[in-house]
Amino acid sequence: MNKKKLGIIFVIAAIFVTWFAFDLGALFTLENAKAQHEALKDTISQNFLTASLVYFLVYITMTALSLPGAAIATLLGAALFGFWWALLLVSFASSIGATLAFLVSRFLLKDSIQNKFGSKLSTINEGIKNDGPFYLLTLRLIPVFPFFIINLLMGLTPIRTLTFYVVSQIGMLPGTAVYINAGTQLAQIDSLSGIVSPGVLLSLVLLGLFPIIAKVIMNFIQKRRVYAKWQKPVTFDRNLIAIGAGAGGLVTTYIGAAVKAKVTLIEKHKMGGDCLNTGCVPSKALIRAGHSVHEIKRANEFGVNAGEPTVDFKQVMSRVHQVIADIEPHDSVERYSKLGVECIQGEAKILSPWEVEVNGERLTTRNIVIATGARPLVPGIPGLQEVNYLTSDNVWELQELPKKLLVLGGGPIGAELAQSFSRLGSNVTLVEMADQLLIREDADAAELVVKGLTEDGVNILLGHKATRFEKDGDRQRAYLDKNGEEVVVEFDHVMLALGRVANTKGFGLEDIGVELSERGTVKVNDYLQTNYPNIFAVGDVAGPFQLTHAAGHQAWYAAVNALFGDFKKFKADYSVMPAATYTAPEVARVGINEKEAIAQGIDYEIAHYGIDDLDRAIADGEDHGFIKVITPKGKDKILGATIVGSHAGDLLAEFTLAMRHGLGLNKILGTVHPYPTMSEATKYTAGVWKQNNAPQGLLAWVEKFHAWMRNEPKNNRAEPMIKEDK
Repeated sequence: MNKKKLGIIFVIAAIFVTWFAFDLGALFTLENAKAQHEALKDTISQNFLTASLVYFLVYITMTALSLPGAAIATLLGAALFGFWWALLLVSFASSIGATLAFLVSRFLLKDSIQNKFGSKLSTINEGIKNDGPFYLLTLRLIPVFPFFIINLLMGLTPIRTLTFYVVSQIGMLPGTAVYINAGTQLAQIDSLSGIVSPGVLLSLVLLGLFPIIAKVIMNFIQKRRVYAKWQKPVTFDRNLIAIGAGAGGLVTTYIGAAVKAKVTLIEKHKMGGDCLNTGCVPSKALIRAGHSVHEIKRANEFGVNAGEPTVDFKQVMSRVHQVIADIEPHDSVERYSKLGVECIQGEAKILSPWEVEVNGERLTTRNIVIATGARPLVPGIPGLQEVNYLTSDNVWELQELPKKLLVLGGGPIGAELAQSFSRLGSNVTLVEMADQLLIREDADAAELVVKGLTEDGVNILLGHKATRFEKDGDRQRAYLDKNGEEVVVEFDHVMLALGRVANTKGFGLEDIGVELSERGTVKVNDYLQTNYPNIFAVGDVAGPFQLTHAAGHQAWYAAVNALFGDFKKFKADYSVMPAATYTAPEVARVGINEKEAIAQGIDYEIAHYGIDDLDRAIADGEDHGFIKVITPKGKDKILGATIVGSHAGDLLAEFTLAMRHGLGLNKILGTVHPYPTMSEATKYTAGVWKQNNAPQGLLAWVEKFHAWMRNEPKNNRAEPMIKEDK
């Protein structure tokens, strides 16, 4: 550290020591001001400029060094100098002091912080360069953080010093005026009756209302800024238009119609979106077929000789499409039209924040909800376009069972389809780049899934990466890399299960400048608003989840915030978001798992129950898996639950309900569960927690009490099984 920096640190330290050693803060109290009010008034009147200069310099010092008492000093200034002169002194002194703190922070810390954390701060730096004055003005008008923190943090950013001073001068002025006005009124209180005087009450009301008024003003400024280049329609045809008829769009318009808003749903392909047509529904129908084959094969375990099953794959796929058709009415145009939703088939094009074009017609709306979903990721691996590759979009068009199926991706979709096709008779190889299947889950949960897939004949290759594909006549090969070693796998079809890409292009988002996140999803705030406050995004296109029920959950917030946000907005709550992977065994989770608890540094404990001990599981031949609940040390609050086993997704509902409504494991333990059912496993898990947290000291005394109640001679009493902790 150079001498200049050491010198500045020394001066700051000296001022702090002097301030606290001589208790200078005691001078800046309302009580002291009252006691010395007349004397101070006389001194100020005789030496007005000198007193003003002293006050001005002291205030700058207090603000620059964040010394305690600045708020009281403001009130004192108002009481002693009057409103207008105090406003002039405090306004300039506070801005100069803030700028000095800003410069000290920049001189002492900026270079080292930026050098050490530059990559992590790049997004913040870019935001400050583009919108720094607006961010600073918002913080000054509506101080989310104390001003001294703002001064120090802004010094670490690229914002210009002059910009910082000017914005601070403007941004702090309204709040300073309100505060000084309160000070002039409080200075006039000479008795208890003065507390209820109109002037004092008005000043207190202004202090309370100012943050609200400032927030309204900032929202108005932000809207004017965002919509500056657009001409807003005078009237609107609709209250809300949703683009995309998956779960997000369906729920959004359902809610809108239920509260009697005029809503329109636009879908370019099929109602129901990916979940109904290419995702959740067909995959579960296929899983059911594979499960039937598996049950027939193990029938002899239960004394039933069913023989070797044969699979008619065309019939399997026919049933898959029949299941889609049977569920389709739930999401149909007919149903939603009866509910009051205007359904339009066609490609939407957003022309402005309030205008959408479809089928050559221009529609106006107060709000737009983007619910366009996502599509399977197709990577640019050399040779991929030359081979027969499948995605979750077109796999349902198969009419012949692939003899050799290669699945890329060991996430939920890849694991589910790999197991199902293997059970139906395909020779399946599952390739995952990571060293664990289902990488987001705990290792012990993933291990049981690997065991289940392996028993069903899936060849699992962990730590392998596909580098290229090759087609030689009728033979197709994938070349994989395993720590520099090449592995070759032959296949008939390759299934891509490598994630999904948000659908953000082709319908006008890029034309009007809707911002995207680093992940390629539409960037939204806590209220699911884009950078245009009247345009919302939900579901896969917005993230962070790619779950049908998450899209529906977000849709409620988007619909309510869009239609009633001028009065009250709600932040989307993701604190309790369940998810399930429908392999055998199933993996279901809500809240955090052990891996995440460790990453977050939580002091946790685990209640672990093995389902192999459950009576119903034993009777059903499903005695495998476990329930693992994460709680804080010594508390029954559920932070997360992971279930691996048969019907894990169904069992998870009880933990989800408990977490959502703040119920702990003691409540689950005190709930009667029917015997014999799988649901008893949740109660037994709560019992494990209770046993682990039994009050050992109290139980030792209880044991002694029971011995005393038996009139047992003291010398004949057995030693307590549980001894009191010392």
